[in-house]
Amino acid sequence: MQPVLAETLGQQLLIRNVGGAAGTIGTAEVVRGRPDGQTLLLTSPNPIALIPSYRPSTPYRAEQLVPICMVANAPSVMMTPQTSGIRTMADLIARARAMPGGVPVVSTPGGQGHLALSAIERQERVQFNHIPFRGSGDAVLAMQQGTVVLMIAEANLVKQYGLHPIGVLAEQRPRDMPNAQTTREQGFDLSFGLWTGIFAPAGTPEPVLVRLETACQHTMTVPMVAEGMTRVGHAIEFRGRAAFTEFVRNEVTTYVRLLDDAGIRANN
Repeated sequence: MQPVLAETLGQQLLIRNVGGAAGTIGTAEVVRGRPDGQTLLLTSPNPIALIPSYRPSTPYRAEQLVPICMVANAPSVMMTPQTSGIRTMADLIARARAMPGGVPVVSTPGGQGHLALSAIERQERVQFNHIPFRGSGDAVLAMQQGTVVLMIAEANLVKQYGLHPIGVLAEQRPRDMPNAQTTREQGFDLSFGLWTGIFAPAGTPEPVLVRLETACQHTMTVPMVAEGMTRVGHAIEFRGRAAFTEFVRNEVTTYVRLLDDAGIRANN
């Protein structure tokens, strides 16, 4: 995606990966950036739709960013090491009942995984041992070492690291994982999309936004880009500025309701 977008814009693109705090550190940097179209954010739902509502001290709100385009959408997948002995949601619940509060799971506070696991705890009256990690790389390493037995993340990690999918958090099974049951099939009404989109700081001039949106739309039509994104489990789902803005607004509203229903909020 990067080379094609750069060529379309006619300028070099420098990628800077900023991890930590569920993506809010990098997001805050973009919010503080100059609104000139030179500093953009490529991100997923957590730092936009969840964390600002979960943690009042988050130094920004979604309204301080302008959605430019959504480029992809993929289901979250609940996964476990092959050696865990957990193969289904029923196995997970049985393990949790046998080890009250002791089953270690990856759970970024206020993130999709935290929300999904909290819903399971409420429905089944069980309790997990929620352990936060800086990113999916550290979490996968912990799973390989046996420190944790479960995480909820993007589907491509299943094949990449030889993990076992016990539940897809979507309405339908992914085409490339036809044997992986959805959580809904197993009695849990959980559906969390891992969308990816590009944002600019609020106040970015309209002509700049139009140029960026047009370049993004063109980039998503290039076969090389579609093939590459599909290969890593992020099939293209393009939405332009108007549609993506409405989509993000609905996501924020939905997650506020889910957080309220779950009764989980940070104290600061």
